[in-house]
Amino acid sequence: QSVVEQAVREVVREPLHIQGASRTDSGVHARHQTAAFSTSDDRRGPPDARLHLAINSRLPDDVLVRDVRRVADDFQPISDCLAKGYVYRLWTGRDRPLWCRGYVHHIRVPLDAEAMAAGAARLVGTHDFTSFAAMRHGRESAVRTVYGCSVEREDKQSIRIRICGNGFLYNMVRIVAGTLVEIGRRRRPPESIDATLAALDRRAAGPTLPAQGLCLDWAYYAGDALGGFDPEVAAILEGLA
Repeated sequence: QSVVEQAVREVVREPLHIQGASRTDSGVHARHQTAAFSTSDDRRGPPDARLHLAINSRLPDDVLVRDVRRVADDFQPISDCLAKGYVYRLWTGRDRPLWCRGYVHHIRVPLDAEAMAAGAARLVGTHDFTSFAAMRHGRESAVRTVYGCSVEREDKQSIRIRICGNGFLYNMVRIVAGTLVEIGRRRRPPESIDATLAALDRRAAGPTLPAQGLCLDWAYYAGDALGGFDPEVAAILEGLA
């Protein structure tokens, strides 16, 4: 956030604050983050395409603005967001990951992806996710709606956990991933998810997995084109707008 704010300040030449759609822990990646800022008179600012290029020219190599759009004055990146999607990637097997080592969590033992998928399916719906949040998550309510949660084996060594919902609590996705890994290691059965949800106790769930395996995959707003989403995700989002 700080480096993007500094880049935008240099371009528009005035102090401002950038608000993102989602806050992520240090070490978590984002493939699609939405952020907004206001200027005192943006009509005098450069056209969107020039603003896009000007900001990127001032950003470090690991941060990229993909698009710039003018929005209504009352646009709120957080409250206007209808759904968010995260991906957590696991690398399994004896050999540690090399080329993707900064983007996956390494599990040395084999995982039962089918059992993990069965457990993930039980998270879909509106629940109190107290058991799957950091104990001091800072929210008045832990009730959230998960629209979809799946586990897929991408290849022999890589497993992808996908989850989308109307909002997430602090560390929620990393705890969900840790609990599903315990199911994959056959330390708990898939149906144990029901008891974990009912417990309303962080100690009932699995460990919080490391940050580097997690990526904010997308944020969805009313009016967004669905063509860029996977068909499964697009089908979920179609009824939300």
